[in-house]
Amino acid sequence: MLDLAEQGPTLGPLAGAVRRHELSRGAWVDHLPGWVRGSDAVLDTLRHDVPWRAERRTMYDTAVDVPRLLCWYAAGRPLPHPVLTAARDALTRHYAPELGEPFVTAGMCLYRDGRDSVAWHGDTLGRSAHTDTMVAIVSFGSPRALLLRPRGGGGGSLRFPLGHGDLVVMGGSCQRTWEHAVPKTTRPVGPRVSVQFRPTGVA
Repeated sequence: MLDLAEQGPTLGPLAGAVRRHELSRGAWVDHLPGWVRGSDAVLDTLRHDVPWRAERRTMYDTAVDVPRLLCWYAAGRPLPHPVLTAARDALTRHYAPELGEPFVTAGMCLYRDGRDSVAWHGDTLGRSAHTDTMVAIVSFGSPRALLLRPRGGGGGSLRFPLGHGDLVVMGGSCQRTWEHAVPKTTRPVGPRVSVQFRPTGVA
């Protein structure tokens, strides 16, 4: 029997494996550690074959570096590893009864070390500003904490260490009523790539 290193990265099952966390105000989060098996090979491809770019954004009238590298794969653009295409298709099949449409785009972030981060936010550009939807995130590499908290304060918060093929799906009203972040850390951590699958019109 081939081991994982020989047969390449594979996906585990979703049905009966992913665990749902019901949040407040119609939001929920699904979590499945280690969904992509043999994920280190995917990380190597993503680090070296994706055309990463650095961005600068204006904050308080000052241009600052975005603390991570970015890449966007629009609908129809081939993904850089076949397991990502398989993952997008599997997510579409599993969530079709709730989502009612396919996942089509893939945004990618490269967190090079603990100094890279993303501040508190919701993905509220496009339809997610007013419509329930889903964002599915698959992580590769060294785990980093994904934090979630209710928008406007109040209620509890959640923390998911994501890396090594872990999956998290934010659904329902999550993008409008909750916020998420990946904070900086002073711990020595290796690189991590976050791949975010979204339906059309969600950013």
